[in-house]
Amino acid sequence: MWAGIVNLLRTPVVLIFMEPVYQPAEDSYLLTKHVERLVFGQVLDMGTGSGIQAVTAATKPQVEHVVAVDINPAALIVAEKRAVSAGVLGKIEFVLSDLFSNLSGVYDWILFNTPYLPSEGDADEASWAGGETGSEMIRRFLGDAPKFLRPDGSVLMIYSSHSGLDEDAFEGYLVEMIEEVGLFFEKICCVRLSPS
Repeated sequence: MWAGIVNLLRTPVVLIFMEPVYQPAEDSYLLTKHVERLVFGQVLDMGTGSGIQAVTAATKPQVEHVVAVDINPAALIVAEKRAVSAGVLGKIEFVLSDLFSNLSGVYDWILFNTPYLPSEGDADEASWAGGETGSEMIRRFLGDAPKFLRPDGSVLMIYSSHSGLDEDAFEGYLVEMIEEVGLFFEKICCVRLSPS
């Protein structure tokens, strides 16, 4: 069934109405660096976008299976093409979902390069707009993530100093700051979160 949906979505007429797919940038490469170093087992790549994290994880021998999720059907098509090019299509499952709504199972790692910027109204794209303050999507994600993690599982997540997050957003998690990168106008943070 999925192959039929993917083939239907490949038609140019349908793609015109889909949101753009987030292309890898500094935040993506920061997360990729730590995906290469840390992840193993069963991996969920939330908001897969171009598929860079899913493919990076799938190329690791320590990773058994990756589920790549996005709310944007065009992103799943782009991610699938990246997986084909990398020769790892057999290790990745693609799921159309609004965060965890169409998912089941538990994972060793959940990866998320979050939509972390404050809303700009009509100009918003799902790939970067995280809500009015920039933190609403992240908070929603963090509320549900523990149900999809194995007991010793972790979240590896990117967010921005502009995300409007405070300490209470991470309540219920042990937080390890993996790396911060300063850009011209913000800091990008990569954190490992383990439910406490």
